[in-house]
Amino acid sequence: MKHEARISDSFWNRYRKLVKNEMIPYQWDVLNDKADISIERERDDASIPNEKSHAMENFRIAAKRAKGEHYGWVFQDSDVYKWLEAVSYSLCYEWDDDLKKTADEVFDLIKDAQEEDGYLNTYFSIMEPDRKYRRLGESHELYCAGHFIEAATAYHQATGSPDALAIATKLADHICQTFGEREGQIKGVDGHEEIEIGLMRLYHLTGKKEYMDTASFFLMERGKDPGFFIRQLREDNKDALLEGVYRFPLKYFQMHRPVLEQDTAEGHAVRLVYMSTALADLAATTGDERLADTCRKIWRNIVDKRMYITGGIGSTVTGEAFTLDYDLPNDTMYCETCASIGLMFFARQMLRIEAVAEYADVMERALYNTVISGMALDGRHFFYVNPLEAVPQKSANDPGKSHVKTVRPQWLGCACCPPNLARLIASLDRYIYTVRNDEILVNLFIRSEFKYEDDDKNITVIQNCDYPKDPKISFDIENNNDASVKLKIRIPSWTDKYTGSIDGTKTDIATENGYWCIDVTKGKHTIGLELEIIPKRWYSNPKVSENTGKVAIGRGPFIYCAESVDNGEDLHLLGLSPNSFLDHKWQEDLLEGVGTIEAEGIRLVKDGAKELYLTDRPQRSSQKIRLIPYYAWANRGENEMRVWINEI
Repeated sequence: MKHEARISDSFWNRYRKLVKNEMIPYQWDVLNDKADISIERERDDASIPNEKSHAMENFRIAAKRAKGEHYGWVFQDSDVYKWLEAVSYSLCYEWDDDLKKTADEVFDLIKDAQEEDGYLNTYFSIMEPDRKYRRLGESHELYCAGHFIEAATAYHQATGSPDALAIATKLADHICQTFGEREGQIKGVDGHEEIEIGLMRLYHLTGKKEYMDTASFFLMERGKDPGFFIRQLREDNKDALLEGVYRFPLKYFQMHRPVLEQDTAEGHAVRLVYMSTALADLAATTGDERLADTCRKIWRNIVDKRMYITGGIGSTVTGEAFTLDYDLPNDTMYCETCASIGLMFFARQMLRIEAVAEYADVMERALYNTVISGMALDGRHFFYVNPLEAVPQKSANDPGKSHVKTVRPQWLGCACCPPNLARLIASLDRYIYTVRNDEILVNLFIRSEFKYEDDDKNITVIQNCDYPKDPKISFDIENNNDASVKLKIRIPSWTDKYTGSIDGTKTDIATENGYWCIDVTKGKHTIGLELEIIPKRWYSNPKVSENTGKVAIGRGPFIYCAESVDNGEDLHLLGLSPNSFLDHKWQEDLLEGVGTIEAEGIRLVKDGAKELYLTDRPQRSSQKIRLIPYYAWANRGENEMRVWINEI
């Protein structure tokens, strides 16, 4: 079975060109310590290494091409691997001989750094070879291995490179031999899930069942032996690899109970969604309903009780973690870019399990808001944390808000997010459509051409749209088979009205789990869909105490925010009436082209008040409030920002 999509969308091709022309070369310079930039710690923590990346030099040292010591986090290798994965996807939509040559050289370097038995990790090869797999709770060895396998798999699929795949299979074979339940194997797991995703991808490519079996072992072993990390810690009895990791509870690692007994989103947010991604992949691949049901429970807890309106996840900087149901603070949250990317990974795999449009709704919400908020419009500045409320003075002076940046840094001491964002955007074509059984799901409205070929199928779908600027979407479909094919088009949950047509004739839209289901017969057909895309008010569940009396504004997939550059300082003094008209206008010359929303509001007047507490109610004055899409904030200098606005 072969299916692929090619994007021709103006909004998303701008981002994909940024990845190819700005992010990839810029990040290459950073990884090689050639960029004249300032690297910021993602929060006030002197232990975070921020002098340089040194990631490529670490490989040169491990490969015996240079001398020196390892610098950076123990997981620094993964920055290179995610960069390689972004390169791989970019070559699929814009071939570049020079870039391929550079990538080939990197894989050749990695081959030289790989040890004879297949082991691959520059920190342990250079600094402490006797501690391999001795501190799995903090070492990230399998995490890095998973990212390499993902990169090598993507590169092989893009270029046919046998060398990249050979390194990956050698590494995977080593891991399969080292870990498991047989005598002499390590019966334990990595502190940060990722190897499970990599092994599943390698299984899908090669068909070697041992890779899937080992991924299953890592997933099912997690939480069965809650004392494993501490036993390793005591047996190793040496300096920490990552200070402070073991002060977190077991749920930080999703080790608090066996995976099949987990029914809430707990711990480090990225770890949780990476685990869930692999679990959903395994469930979809094997048809194991126990795994699928666990995924559904975790999904429901995230979406119903622990996800921000922007698609962000992770309510606290402490452990970059989930906290409890309905605890969604706007100015101390974490909402890491990687976490929302991981949420998209999870949603994509859930769509393989079942055609439920909510998965695509959440995928879209994360993508159009928190994910692309993680990068400035120039492709060279990045957020690690994506707040829903930010005040520069508070970020500068409140230690509890040091992680909330109001200007995107050029690079970060922990640089997991920029290359993760690059690989996601470069691979976006893989999220628009899902093929499952005899169905083609249309998940995202992105101008594109999709081709699906199988032994008895040959189908082309051309999606035409300027979404979400324009509410009209059409699909030109050519079915070259005698049998009909079922096309399922998502009807977004945020729209209240929609109309459809088939071959020019208006038709009623009957939905099934949020998808419009159409049997497309042999021949050429045109399907039309028009969505009502208007500004809407959104309110939190009353249990979310932080948003009591507040309203958020959205239009289509975008959530909007207020910035002080448009509205003046002290955004907390602004208020919107429930009856204010929300006036949407397209501004071609603003922020690379955005739709703004303006409404009549009020401002509490603070002038003249000297006392801290007053017995008189503050006066009000009228003010027009201007909102921009959340993803575009912090592109016009340092200023305040707020998503949730007081409703008066």
